[in-house]
Amino acid sequence: MTDTYTPPKVWTWDSESGGQFASINRPIAGPTHDKDLPVGEHPYQLYSLATPNGVKVTVMLEELLAAGHSGAEYDAWLIKIGDGDQFGSGFVDVNPNSKIPALMDRSGDTPTRVFESGAILLHLAETFNAFLPSDAGKRTEMLSWLFWQMGSAPYLGGGFGHFYAYAPEKWEYPINRFAMETKRQLDVLDRQLADNRFMVGDNYTIADIAIWSWYGQLVLGRLYSAAEFLDVESFKNVMRWAKEIDARPAVQRGRMVNRAFGELNTQLHERHSASDFDTRTQDKLEPAEEA
Repeated sequence: MTDTYTPPKVWTWDSESGGQFASINRPIAGPTHDKDLPVGEHPYQLYSLATPNGVKVTVMLEELLAAGHSGAEYDAWLIKIGDGDQFGSGFVDVNPNSKIPALMDRSGDTPTRVFESGAILLHLAETFNAFLPSDAGKRTEMLSWLFWQMGSAPYLGGGFGHFYAYAPEKWEYPINRFAMETKRQLDVLDRQLADNRFMVGDNYTIADIAIWSWYGQLVLGRLYSAAEFLDVESFKNVMRWAKEIDARPAVQRGRMVNRAFGELNTQLHERHSASDFDTRTQDKLEPAEEA
């Protein structure tokens, strides 16, 4: 960085800034327009987009269905964050933070909103008693890794990803700072996975789903075109783990749901039944901008 910025005494928001996605960033909360959310016939109504946080939930729902939990049937509705769908009044009612994913659980007498991807994973896991360790000690360990992901990923996404891929200019200091932190986090995972098949021993849990959606996809070359820059191949244990999870059919299906970017054959904009994966054709899809 060659220019030095002197912060004002009181910061004010004068205009959009921050490169790609700047138009959806603002310093206030609440809806910008009235718009009801659609509701399908299934117990779970998901409003999302296939970013890493969104992928966590669609993978979880597909894993639950694959494991025989028919009560986990869901409708997945596409939220186009570039268009500001997350600021519609209906979405804000489900998630006052205006971030995807957001879930309405209509399986009981009273519809219940669940927001924040980690909270959704834990809610579904506890509801179906699935992808949670039965041993109390391992369950605690699993929760530690789940919350590790929630606290660490902003440094990867909003930190490294933003400055490396989306900022209006490439500045050396923030890229170096967040690249260092991303590699440190990958080393944390690599050391844990050196002696464990999954994050907590031999059992695949919601911690794996949460962490894989960010760090697994990163090392597999799907985030920020940064795999070579970060030398991800050097994290051999993470790579082994990421490839094993990537091969799971439920994960492959979950990655497609609410995906409105990339190659058309990877997209399923909405999901309302398992047959949608079989009957989808490219002529049903409209090309969308990269997210």
